[in-house]
Amino acid sequence: MYIIICVLIMALITYIPRVIPLTIFNKKIKSVFLKSLLSYMPYAVLGAMTFPSIFYSTENIFYSILGTLVAIILAYFEKNLLIVAVSSVLIIYFLNISI
Repeated sequence: MYIIICVLIMALITYIPRVIPLTIFNKKIKSVFLKSLLSYMPYAVLGAMTFPSIFYSTENIFYSILGTLVAIILAYFEKNLLIVAVSSVLIIYFLNISI
């Protein structure tokens, strides 16, 4: 019974943020600022959740920082997402092997 109650509470908590925008914005949003804010919100939240864990993904934080810097530099030069991800992983992998 405890698990069922926990699942129902979690369902309610995740459902509320999805319903609030539907109740507040019942007309089409015309504000360019609000549209851009809402369109970038998922990316900002995903970045805020994943970015801190990048630094603790390896045993050595300096390797993680180096891999992150490689990914940022490649992304800045508009490389493909697959190239960015694989390059940063390979850098960290080869650094870990070298020790």
